[in-house]
Amino acid sequence: MAKTVIEVRKNPNENNSSILRRFSRRIQESGIIRKVKGARYNVRKESRLKVKKSALKKLARRQEIEHLKKLGKMVTK
Repeated sequence: MAKTVIEVRKNPNENNSSILRRFSRRIQESGIIRKVKGARYNVRKESRLKVKKSALKKLARRQEIEHLKKLGKMVTK
């Protein structure tokens, strides 16, 4: 995500609440909050290698279970 700098300088005879209001409005206009909230729950895709390894692991485990069932060492549900 690109770095965005928002700066608000105090004008003479301006109180803190109006500065805060101006700052909040600038933040809203910049869309920073929308981007952050949108990316909050973003889940990265697993790499192909990781997906492939897990699939091979599941296949090996299934074959092992079938083998144990044929030998009578594992009870079917």
